[in-house]
Amino acid sequence: MTTTSPLPEEFDLETYGFDLPQDLIAQEPPSVRGHSRLLRIDRSTGALRNSEMVHLQDHLEKGDLLVLNDTRVIRARVFGVRPDTSGRVEFLFLDIADGSATALVKTRSKVGEGITARLGEESDGITLRVGPLLPGGVHRVETDLTRDAMVAALERLGRMPLPPYIHRDKVSDPRDPIDQERYQTVYSQSPGAAAAPTAGLHFTNNLLRACAERGVEVATVTLHVGLGTFRPVEQRDIRLHQMHEERFSVPESTAQAIAMTRARGGRVIAVGTTALRALAAAMVDGVIRGGEGTTRVFMHPPHRINVVDGLLTNFHVPKSTLFMLVCAFGGTGVMKRAYAHAIAARYRLLSYGDAMLILASKAPNPVGR
Repeated sequence: MTTTSPLPEEFDLETYGFDLPQDLIAQEPPSVRGHSRLLRIDRSTGALRNSEMVHLQDHLEKGDLLVLNDTRVIRARVFGVRPDTSGRVEFLFLDIADGSATALVKTRSKVGEGITARLGEESDGITLRVGPLLPGGVHRVETDLTRDAMVAALERLGRMPLPPYIHRDKVSDPRDPIDQERYQTVYSQSPGAAAAPTAGLHFTNNLLRACAERGVEVATVTLHVGLGTFRPVEQRDIRLHQMHEERFSVPESTAQAIAMTRARGGRVIAVGTTALRALAAAMVDGVIRGGEGTTRVFMHPPHRINVVDGLLTNFHVPKSTLFMLVCAFGGTGVMKRAYAHAIAARYRLLSYGDAMLILASKAPNPVGR
């Protein structure tokens, strides 16, 4: 007779569950960018402190380094019409290349390979052909456009790809202009993301200046956020979950800035889980190196994350890979207690919500990690 060993707690999906009050899920950004609450979590002690994003610089020290993800969200959600049936086709584009892209495709009936859809009017629209179904439930979509031309077309024809828990009218919504501005960081540069690096939504140019006046430096990486941000974990054993591929780039100047920060005893602080994933993908033999490529990195307990010394992030959905990542960084018990505190204090949650800063109270020793 054989017995099945119990699933270790750190690998059990249920470990990462908690009650998420629906009325705390922010449906719009704060009326003024950056006017968000900030929960400061001491990574060394687990102590919690309520603060505000406008005072972020007060939690930092001269010589610290903020690493920002400069990806730019494209208007990746777009509706088309089938010429043969006049049926509506919804696309959510995830990765765009010359002549093709990958996308989630929805129609009223089963999506068939070979169907075509027209986006926009005859005078300025484009025609797409749905190709084969790929792993992960996405389709290859064929176009006659270069990547840059396709991105430009989506800027004319598409809508911001808000996460499903932010409710908007399917076709158009009076809040669309607000979303176009506020579901984008003030420092976005490189178009390609299907979701915003939401921790960066809190930053204003004034806050960046305040950090610089404090002696805090800034460096950038690029990670084009894709489907992996929203894809649920379906297996009870989280080790069986497969992340979707995302493109990243870490400039050599950023790798050098990180090495210099470490050498002088400063702290490296990732602004968002996406910046952290980019740095983890670029780490070779314990050193972050410049380069670019694709990553499927999935960080979860019991592995403790030491790629960076601090993490600024929003609050995440229960049982999500993002919540597992913050548990790996700050400790599962500490994170559950922090979330319980935030919910009791009625913080605004998820993409348009408030933020948390997980940071050791003292700078690490230079080098040698």
